[in-house]
Amino acid sequence: MLTYFWIMFGGALGSGARFWASGLIAERHGAFFPFGTLFVNVTGSFVIGFLAALTMPGGPFLVSPRVREFLLIGLCGGYTTFSSFSLQTLDLAVEGDWLRAGLNCVLSVVCCLVAVWLGRASALLLLAR
Repeated sequence: MLTYFWIMFGGALGSGARFWASGLIAERHGAFFPFGTLFVNVTGSFVIGFLAALTMPGGPFLVSPRVREFLLIGLCGGYTTFSSFSLQTLDLAVEGDWLRAGLNCVLSVVCCLVAVWLGRASALLLLAR
């Protein structure tokens, strides 16, 4: 039962961070394109890759499974916004804006895969020192 509490607490923190970060980006760049969601998904991908590499079993930072779940499932899961990405992309498509809908899909997938790789590579590079 305590595990659920920590995951939900991490999710609450991640959701708050997502609301703040995506709002900040959207405020600066407007609603022309869902840059706030893209930013959150890319940075969330980087962070989950980084933390996963640092805390993997046999990795350099031995953390309990509960701490790892708090970080990866709770915090990162609450922060990233795949459901928002999906809804915003669908809205663009329903409005007939296939170019921006497709661009959002391509940018989100490519940028997030690159970010998760960079996060993992950064952690492994840091560990090699």
